[in-house]
Amino acid sequence: MKENRKHEFRLSCIKRLEFLSSFLKFYRDKNIVNKLKEIIYESTAKNVLLYIPLKKEVNVLPLINDLRKRKINVFVPFMSGDSFKLVKYRLPLEKKKFGIKEPKNSFLKNKKINLAIVPIVGIDNQYKRIGFGKGMYDRFFFRLNYKPTIVFTQLSLCKSKLTLSNNYDIQADYIIT
Repeated sequence: MKENRKHEFRLSCIKRLEFLSSFLKFYRDKNIVNKLKEIIYESTAKNVLLYIPLKKEVNVLPLINDLRKRKINVFVPFMSGDSFKLVKYRLPLEKKKFGIKEPKNSFLKNKKINLAIVPIVGIDNQYKRIGFGKGMYDRFFFRLNYKPTIVFTQLSLCKSKLTLSNNYDIQADYIIT
């Protein structure tokens, strides 16, 4: 029952995001990226997890470029099994499973991330993440032996009045929309 409600909520949030005009999206992307910069620079994080954005997600590519110029290590997810591992952001990017772009695999030992920027589809009344339904971020953070600062991003807040999350779903320190 709860999974059905979660699935329906996820679909309604995705539908809402698809209707944002490109002008409105550009404006929101820029504002959200500026807020993310403030959080990152105030935190003095040196190792940051970001993501390669899909069309429905906040475009963080300008942020990635800015952080790299400032000598901040930028890591992105590289799908591996039922979760992902961190790889350093570098070009070229290749389109992979689910239409997600990734850099090539890296076998270097990862540094500890201080801050993670995580895209969301929505949140429930517990402020826990509702994603695309694959559980990759939840598994990734569950397997870490430490907790970085987590920031959720979304173009337009989609919040349920119900508890849709499970106890393993991640919760953020900040939500920026």
